[in-house]
Amino acid sequence: MNSEFVIAVHSLVLLAHRPDGMASSEEIASNVCTNPVRVRKVMSCLRKNGFVDTREGSGGGYKLSREPDDVTLADVYRALAAGSLAPTWCSGDPEMDCVVASNMADVMNSVFCGADRQLEMYFETITIGQMLSRINAKARA
Repeated sequence: MNSEFVIAVHSLVLLAHRPDGMASSEEIASNVCTNPVRVRKVMSCLRKNGFVDTREGSGGGYKLSREPDDVTLADVYRALAAGSLAPTWCSGDPEMDCVVASNMADVMNSVFCGADRQLEMYFETITIGQMLSRINAKARA
């Protein structure tokens, strides 16, 4: 899982929490505890995929463009992190005579593809609105 996904979900939940639904990259970065440049990179991707709109100038920033209950974690995952479970390196060599070495990469790829599909199906059941509800419930407890 990459950190962009975590930043994106945190940012979208924060925007859903704000009464005016608006926050600057500096405000988001402070809340996420990361650099504003990283936030702007993630928010740019979210804007390109229709999750947020931007407003320039004083009082500007990012604003949700969709209802929090209409955005699933799977939507965000597909936009920012799909396929990120698969390792960038796999053991073995398809040219080797050993049956294990020559087939491990394909088998591991299949395993990670399956895990990615399962994760996406799970994320499909959770919305940004539900994430905010969980946070509010935890704060009340």
